[in-house]
Amino acid sequence: MLDYVGLEEDLSAEEKLIRDTAREFVDEEVRPDIAEHYENGTFPTELIPEMGELGFYAPNLEGYGSPNVSERAYGVLMQELEACDSGLRSMASVQGALVMYPIHAFGSAAQKEEWLPALGEGEAVGCFGLTEPEHGSNPAGMETRAEKDADGYVLNGAKTWITNAPIADVAVVWARDVTDVDGDSDADAPIRGFLVETDRDGVTTNEIDGKLSMRASVTGEIGLNDARIPAENVLPDVEGMKGPLSCLTQARYGIAWGAVGAARDCFETARDYQRDRDQFGGPIARFQLQQDKFAEMATQITTAQLLAYRLADLKAQGRLRPQQVSMAKRNNVRMARDQARVAREMLGGNGITGDYSPMRHLSNMETVYTYEGTHDIHTLILGEDLTGIAAYQ
Repeated sequence: MLDYVGLEEDLSAEEKLIRDTAREFVDEEVRPDIAEHYENGTFPTELIPEMGELGFYAPNLEGYGSPNVSERAYGVLMQELEACDSGLRSMASVQGALVMYPIHAFGSAAQKEEWLPALGEGEAVGCFGLTEPEHGSNPAGMETRAEKDADGYVLNGAKTWITNAPIADVAVVWARDVTDVDGDSDADAPIRGFLVETDRDGVTTNEIDGKLSMRASVTGEIGLNDARIPAENVLPDVEGMKGPLSCLTQARYGIAWGAVGAARDCFETARDYQRDRDQFGGPIARFQLQQDKFAEMATQITTAQLLAYRLADLKAQGRLRPQQVSMAKRNNVRMARDQARVAREMLGGNGITGDYSPMRHLSNMETVYTYEGTHDIHTLILGEDLTGIAAYQ
């Protein structure tokens, strides 16, 4: 495995165990069939409980069955899952960073007791409802409404591009609490988080078909049509955009690690292929043009690894800022997107088949480049942080 400057040599025994467990799981349980799942547009849902048994969902949280592993261990786990497929990492990332984290950070004791053990063990599946059909990069413009009545809250609105939605048991839905709003504008209504069981009347979770990227991932919509939930389903300890944005910071941290795994898998696949492929009297890996590509790929991947490891240190110390996560997500996903393309090229015509991973990674990276904050939005986040001037308007 590519680790050019020996970063994994400094992993603790527990971190190495988590790395090796994830690699073994991927190699034995997922990799043999992942190309077929990608082609068919399906996710191996039968593996969800096993991933829970192995502790792949929010292992960096504390209590309620979570082992409270290091932030570096969590990152290494995301790296190994995405080395197989972005859909696999995405499922675990959403379950942990976008569903379990907000319940753990902002939920009531009863909410934590009800959901965290079940989600952590893979007995229940969660999804994160933020993005709306008309509000992607500007989630603060959300139109989903929640209004309190005598029996709890009534929710109306729509969310889209929601990973896990069609198979989810519960959705963390962000909506404007318009209970005390006067007039026609909801713009000043506070944003709150709601736990919405997907089997409630008025809740639909239709799957989005026709994707050409992230095909081994279940993606859907959340429709809320006079969906009633009890008052105890409100996340009590957060209000405003701090709630969803703090969740996205957790998820983007995992993506910065995961993208390294996808790029590393592309590198290793191309290297194995070029060592074995004979042309003009020997392996094509001997040609200078190809070795230039390997050298550049390894350098770019190593640079991204260093950034991910530094983020882990900052996160463990409580010093990690969202803007730093934006830099890592932006850089590492762009790197993986670029290197997947180079690896595909190095496989020649064979590179467009499902027998090799780079084309699948390349396609997936188009989604990862866009979700959890587009590349351009993260550029503007960094620009504002560096200059003190916002360029959003």
